[in-house]
Amino acid sequence: MIETILISISVIMMVAGAFFSFFAALGILRLPDVYSRAHASGKASTLGVMLILTGVLIYFIGKDGHFNVQLLLGIIFIFITGPLAGHLVSRSAYYMGVKPTDRTLRDDLKDAK
Repeated sequence: MIETILISISVIMMVAGAFFSFFAALGILRLPDVYSRAHASGKASTLGVMLILTGVLIYFIGKDGHFNVQLLLGIIFIFITGPLAGHLVSRSAYYMGVKPTDRTLRDDLKDAK
């Protein structure tokens, strides 16, 4: 009984992670400038990958009763490095002089140079 519940939860998490990853890829393709693309890749894809890895972790706990430390370390690694990479891409694009879209209302980093 508990095995079926855990496997069902893991499948739901993996499907939700696949949807987040799909929408992150769609955001990278459709958004107008590098800053919003970095936001899509830094936030949505990180959440998608973390949900998929958490679903796999729960699946192995439910099916085999095995806790996988490598999956937990992978989740923590993605949690730290995903948003950090998006931030660094945006920051380096700003310092290289990449112009944001015309719909950008304000520039908070203008005085920080």
